[in-house]
Amino acid sequence: MSTEPPIDYDEMCRVVGDMVFTLHDLGIESEQVVIADALKRALQKMDIKKNNKSEHAMEAAVNALEN
Repeated sequence: MSTEPPIDYDEMCRVVGDMVFTLHDLGIESEQVVIADALKRALQKMDIKKNNKSEHAMEAAVNALEN
């Protein structure tokens, strides 16, 4: 049995949307692999205790984009 909280789909979509707009503002293509890589880099820099809901949504978004 998984101990992870259920995925908050709305939060996951918000995270991906924010990343798409950020990449657009930087002039970077928003392909799936680019978005997933950018989210992974952001996760590596994140303070895990800072916002667990966003972290979980970011991880779920990476998994969805890579599969």
